[in-house]
Amino acid sequence: MSSTKVTVDISVPPSELWQLVGGFGSLPDWVPNVSQSELAEGGRVRHLHDPEGHTFVERLERFDSAARTYSYSIVQSPVSISDYLSTIAVTPLEGGKGSRVEWSSVYKPVGISEKEADKIFQGLYSAGLKALISRYAGKSK
Repeated sequence: MSSTKVTVDISVPPSELWQLVGGFGSLPDWVPNVSQSELAEGGRVRHLHDPEGHTFVERLERFDSAARTYSYSIVQSPVSISDYLSTIAVTPLEGGKGSRVEWSSVYKPVGISEKEADKIFQGLYSAGLKALISRYAGKSK
């Protein structure tokens, strides 16, 4: 299994940050190159679209609003991987004045190298978390 993890610390309370990143359908609100999200199956499946016309279908596996974390799997993707499970978590820092956001995943590359798969997910997660930093400019650490 391969894995990827990107973490960022932001001087924004976790409850405020979770309002943005905690919605399973909210990726277009904060992740560049995710242009649209359509929820299905009672909000447990999301169909994501990028500007190039690619579609990703992901299933919500676990959601814990109190712990500010959720995990999802990929059902369909243009990236050649299997057994993908990703987690987004927001944890408090500085007694709740700041937050650590961690986006991580494990997966098996299929038909592409581990290095190629790692680069794809590292790029996606980094772009999303950098966009959070930009959104809260002046509050990042």
